[in-house]
Amino acid sequence: MDLDDRGFTGSVPQLYERYMVPLIFEPYAVDLAARAAALRPTQVLEIAAGTGMLTRRLAAELPPQTDIVASDLNATMLDMAATLGTGRPVQWRLADAMELPFEDAGFDLVACQFGAMFFPDRPHAFAEVRRVLKPGGIFLFNVWDHIDSNELAETVTHALAQVFPDDPPRFLARTPHGYHDVDQLRADLAAAGFEHEADVVTLPLRACAESPSHPALGYCQGTPLRGELEARAPGRLPELTAHVAQAIGERFGVGAIDTLMQAHVVIVGR
Repeated sequence: MDLDDRGFTGSVPQLYERYMVPLIFEPYAVDLAARAAALRPTQVLEIAAGTGMLTRRLAAELPPQTDIVASDLNATMLDMAATLGTGRPVQWRLADAMELPFEDAGFDLVACQFGAMFFPDRPHAFAEVRRVLKPGGIFLFNVWDHIDSNELAETVTHALAQVFPDDPPRFLARTPHGYHDVDQLRADLAAAGFEHEADVVTLPLRACAESPSHPALGYCQGTPLRGELEARAPGRLPELTAHVAQAIGERFGVGAIDTLMQAHVVIVGR
């Protein structure tokens, strides 16, 4: 993984929250929070919380007496999450999933929404999760399926490959959609010390937006894809965003859009 793939900096967090969160992250946060609530945890740690979409859903779904710690490596993203707030108090912690600053066996649930793809050493990060879980605790997380099963990401990638045929931007395929192999997921969890085989649910949902311009802005300017575009074509970001919006409109229509997205939901016991 390129280090720039973790570059949620500058104006990226604001655009990510405005355009990407309602488009693709909120529907899966609703699902993950419902699964978490069914487990009735009392001590919850969220890692890679980003701007806090899952945190907000967990705070709404879990009982008031459940303690929630929401953490992320990126201070800018975490600050935005804290500013947006939750319906009840949670503890915000700056924390690297590769070296969690928490004691052993402190949580009965660790949750992570679309963060595992960004971990530079996934077995190591998963071993850290296992370390902070109580015996019998649950690790609940999701990752995106292959880019071919996610129509918007696929359309964006193909549209930009037309502009840069000799050096196509591959962030979306490489990182968000680059950890879709279920066998590899299970192998990494086993290497981390999880003795139980993970339960993996492949979950298709719908991504909806008011117009093609919203996902174009989100993907091109509200994710680390932006860095790839600016490196290839300085000063052309608005033009490239418009090109992607046109490609989305040609595939899905120029009005409101409703497209397929798909992810794996992973549940594994300590």
